[in-house]
Amino acid sequence: MTEPVALSAVWSREPLPSGTSQVNYVLIQAKPHHVPTVQAAPALNFCLVLDRSGSMAGDKIQHLREAVREIVANLRPIDAVSIVLFDDTLEVLVPARLADDLPALQNAIESIGEQGGTAMSLGLQAGLAELQKFQAADRVGRVLLLTDGQTWGDEDTCRDLAKQIGDLGVSITALGLGTEWNEALLDDLATASNGESDYIADPSQISKYFQQTLQSAQTTTVVNARLLLRLLPGVTPRAVYRVQPTIANLGYKPIGEREVTVSIGEIAGDGASVLVDVMLPEREAGTFRIAQAELQYDAPVLGIKEGKIKIDIPLSFNIDPKASVVNPPIMNTVEKVTAFKLQTRALSEAEAGNIGSATQKLRAAATRLLDLGETELAQTMEQSAQQLEAGGQIAAADQKALRYATRKLTQKLEE
Repeated sequence: MTEPVALSAVWSREPLPSGTSQVNYVLIQAKPHHVPTVQAAPALNFCLVLDRSGSMAGDKIQHLREAVREIVANLRPIDAVSIVLFDDTLEVLVPARLADDLPALQNAIESIGEQGGTAMSLGLQAGLAELQKFQAADRVGRVLLLTDGQTWGDEDTCRDLAKQIGDLGVSITALGLGTEWNEALLDDLATASNGESDYIADPSQISKYFQQTLQSAQTTTVVNARLLLRLLPGVTPRAVYRVQPTIANLGYKPIGEREVTVSIGEIAGDGASVLVDVMLPEREAGTFRIAQAELQYDAPVLGIKEGKIKIDIPLSFNIDPKASVVNPPIMNTVEKVTAFKLQTRALSEAEAGNIGSATQKLRAAATRLLDLGETELAQTMEQSAQQLEAGGQIAAADQKALRYATRKLTQKLEE
């Protein structure tokens, strides 16, 4: 049987000079052999958890209704859908059901209006209950969470609920609208469920982000993906970053003397990739297996549970240092990850009051971004550095733009 994804590994430099310890990067990619059409995609268990607090009045609530209408119009009769609304109260607008009666769903959506404050945990608790009615091994589960404000006093409850949703096999796409929401919280919710978080600056873009979430769910071929690396003695992993679909520091868990594992979650149409930063020991000239990569996964659409794909990762060494050849696309990815790391550290330094260090890192990231052709994002970083130097704070919109735009630098690795 053909595996649902192809696993490959490419080094940033090869061959390496022999006789010295050194750093190298390996990009490990998992790409679907075949992306299912919408009609052939696995059945979904799709839950929308939506903020309808008073701050959503006006264009926000209007665009939200339009976006939800488009979502249900693109579901199939075999898909399960539920819609939960929260302010400081709760309404389960559409209890979990099959999406086989479009007029009834559209009529329910027309009643969405704004009111009250914000208590996100109410929405997540109800969303979890609705998901449990339909979640099964052959369904891809997804929570689409949208908020435009802070939830107060229930952040830890939200984090616990996100973990429960993740344990159910469902990922959360957490979307923040405008500038007044807590990005650290939404990031935590996404991480706890192997999902994604993102920033919507303009209400007119709500539908675009909703459709991207639906498309990702519909093209998901693999879920519960985990990458296991078995390393040669002396090979030390220094960091593991997901680079596709977006950049994230995955960290890693040692599970033995020379084994580490990282959680990848879902693999959708564009695939998933990780960049591993490794310290290599001295080697003589020749070609050696440095590691073995094993992808463990479930593939609901194919009825595969606990599937495995293994590949060896060899690397050549040469006595002539000039023989080493750099792989430009991989090094381009390394530069993008470095820019992401610098801005992440810069924002942390700014929050801690270390202004000099924050501005230095922002400008270092801006230089890399200019080299990569990311002029607009580089200008935002320079502007943020100037704001800090003038004794102010980074504007909320700029901070969110920096945090989320740098994550998307690697969305098209083939470039």
